[in-house]
Amino acid sequence: MRHLLSPLLVTILLGVASAAQAAVTNYTTTLSGAREAPPNTSPGTGTAAIVIDDVANTMALNVSFSGLLGTTVAAHIHCCTPQPLSGTGPVATMLPSFPMFPLGVVSGTYNMTFDLLSPSTYNPAFIGAHGGTAALAGADLLAGLAAGTAYFNLHTSAFPGGELRGFLVAAPIPEPGHLAMLVVGLAGLVGVRRRRSR
Repeated sequence: MRHLLSPLLVTILLGVASAAQAAVTNYTTTLSGAREAPPNTSPGTGTAAIVIDDVANTMALNVSFSGLLGTTVAAHIHCCTPQPLSGTGPVATMLPSFPMFPLGVVSGTYNMTFDLLSPSTYNPAFIGAHGGTAALAGADLLAGLAAGTAYFNLHTSAFPGGELRGFLVAAPIPEPGHLAMLVVGLAGLVGVRRRRSR
């Protein structure tokens, strides 16, 4: 007796295989005044998450913040510090702030996707100091993210040097064994469904 894979299982397996080949990396951080250099006593809090897709050459940025003492005047990513998770570095992304970032507020959210190959994504000084092209600047930014030497900084009227910041670190990704278990589990569910439909 010949068993054919169901269209559902084929679709799932192809989706899992495609996802495994796509080089998507997630970076996250919690923003606080205590993480600034020098630290401050801001009661503000926030989060920043970045999704890097090196096939599409994009950087998706998702930020939320609240409770600031001052109103926002700038927001960007700095890179690269001499040591991971400490120190200060130059502004890597556009100045003074990401486009359409909520300025003049004490709380807000922001979601935007950027082209890593576009010069408009970067501070011109960062491009100049990192090879002279957006592609080379982007490669150095990605290396800084991977090394833990890049941070998101939120500047305000109360703290022009930065009220909240946090170093971006890679989020855990599923291990290959977990991915294999998912595929086996889905295949088992499809098999059970077939038996019940007979």
